[in-house]
Amino acid sequence: MYNPTVARLTYRALLGRRRALILFLLPALLVLIAAAVRAFNGADDQVAADVLGGFALATMVPLIGVIAGTGAIGPEIDDGSIVYLLSKPVKRSSIIFTKLIVAIAVTMVFSAVPTFIAGFVLNGNGQQVAVAYTVAALVASIAYSALFLLLGTVSRHAVVIGLVYALVWETLFGSLISGAKTLSVQQWSLALAEKVTGDGLIDSEVGLTTATVLLVAVTVVATWFAGHKLRTLTLAGEE
Repeated sequence: MYNPTVARLTYRALLGRRRALILFLLPALLVLIAAAVRAFNGADDQVAADVLGGFALATMVPLIGVIAGTGAIGPEIDDGSIVYLLSKPVKRSSIIFTKLIVAIAVTMVFSAVPTFIAGFVLNGNGQQVAVAYTVAALVASIAYSALFLLLGTVSRHAVVIGLVYALVWETLFGSLISGAKTLSVQQWSLALAEKVTGDGLIDSEVGLTTATVLLVAVTVVATWFAGHKLRTLTLAGEE
């Protein structure tokens, strides 16, 4: 299912100069904020949880997911170069799976790693806060990558739609409106973070079992539908 050639091309596209600059900027900003908070406020478990939850998980992770997920396939569809890839003897499911793995890897590296570093800077991983939010960032990276990869296959405006979802739904509605919280990747990942800390520092509106089922279901369905869309695109091109 994993194709090294497709993976290499996708990594090259994602880590190009412009995208790499954005990918590095957000983690650097998180670590800078963490250092400033620690310098002015000292080590505080609740403050650490607030910073990691408010910026890292609610803003940085979905934004990096948008860049990696849509960038893994969207530009190729937009400029038509995907036709060259589809003409090769590579299964369409293999193309999608490989691009998903690359998007997940990039999102994890640029979100989970800086989250872990920022957590240690903030409070030295007191109450397992750094580990908890790192776990949340890891699982959220998988779901976001699948969702935004799907967006990249179905819409030419995937980046705009992804940004609206990340900034409006996840950051605003997903944090403030009870009903929206149940349908939020952020809240699902927080359920796992809450399990790691287990002392009330982190709260999720979704139970652990429900969150796990929804994370798996969204990832699987989004990946399957992206593969289905790519097969449909192939048939349309052949016609």
